[in-house]
Amino acid sequence: MASSSASVRNVRIFRYDPQKGGEGHFDHYTLEISDETTTTILDVLLRIQREQDPTLAFRYACRVNMCGSCGMVINGRERLACKTNVSHVPRGQDIALRPLNHFPVIKDLVVDMDPFFRKYEEALLFYEPKEEFAEPASIRPDSRERRNIGLNTECIACGCCVSSCTMCRYHEGYAGPAALNRAFTLLADSRDGLFEPRLTRAMASCYNCRTEFNCTEVCPKEISPTRAIKHIQWLAVTHRREQPRLAAATGSQESAATPASQAGKTDRRTFLRQVCVGVCGVGSALALGGVASIAAVGPALRKTPRRWVAIAKLADLPSGLATVMMNYEVKSGIYMQSVSTPVLVSRAGGEIVCFKSSCPHLGCLVRWDGASERFRCACHGGTFDRDGKVLSGPPPRPLDRYVTKVESDQLFVEVG
Repeated sequence: MASSSASVRNVRIFRYDPQKGGEGHFDHYTLEISDETTTTILDVLLRIQREQDPTLAFRYACRVNMCGSCGMVINGRERLACKTNVSHVPRGQDIALRPLNHFPVIKDLVVDMDPFFRKYEEALLFYEPKEEFAEPASIRPDSRERRNIGLNTECIACGCCVSSCTMCRYHEGYAGPAALNRAFTLLADSRDGLFEPRLTRAMASCYNCRTEFNCTEVCPKEISPTRAIKHIQWLAVTHRREQPRLAAATGSQESAATPASQAGKTDRRTFLRQVCVGVCGVGSALALGGVASIAAVGPALRKTPRRWVAIAKLADLPSGLATVMMNYEVKSGIYMQSVSTPVLVSRAGGEIVCFKSSCPHLGCLVRWDGASERFRCACHGGTFDRDGKVLSGPPPRPLDRYVTKVESDQLFVEVG
């Protein structure tokens, strides 16, 4: 089998036929790709299904990273096929696609999501108001509660976080990062009428989290479920005196479940429960809350410092429009994460402008159409002129620009 190149890629796809059973296998395909920066993994799958193997099964819907249907493991990492470009897989590497972990496989890349949504139901992830209101609630975008939950409400239930979580393999009753993230958005809402029972169920799963940040690293919406889980533990600590029924229920369960032979021994689960019901002193409880918030919540909220990234030599940039891949590493929590994204470079005379390739409408990929001399967003029909100004379609503002500089005949853009 030939090795992958810039224009020809070998694609390995996991195949499973429920009629035959077994453990499944990988099939190999070869695909010629003219432009890797504007070809997504979903495009690759659609072409293989259309041109080579119509029996290939996979799931997709919106194509604009909104629905979460096309979640899968791409070269060992959970991603959305519609959001991942072929250029995100380094040249020389084959593209390897397999279904999400910890889910029953229905066929090929399609998994059964029923266990995922069953955990949602078990965790009481529906809104139940404390009192009825005649008018819709008015929530200020800059209110403290809204800032606390912020991005966490953007979860699209793709299952990538659950697939990446090692604890989901070893703890069958673990609600998982997606369900706990949703629980956090409701627990942080002062209008919530199910605070106590919701917190009780959420805390039962919070003990299983080992703060590995896998879920945070793979989330396509850049949510940190780890932060949500630690915030739930912090809520349990700070609200322990306001939850007498929770304390009584948890305390009785603990005393009944702990045999005499374990007296005097305190494991991690027991210690956290004791803190939550106020058995530990105020100083210990506040110390634990401080450690949890500093160690887990703080890094997730800390802004990434801005820096300059070199993208191309001036001698390599043609006049007119060009797409250049920008590659750099960014720290996510305690991990370093590789980022690879296309930059739209416009060079006219001595002026160089670098546009972001994400459409300001929904973040879809924008590409240059040489025939019409316009930037186009294929998903929603938005068009922009050479200066990035909106000509038609739904985008609310012009294309976003990078701050640029030139040093030693090298073009830099500022990221952060």
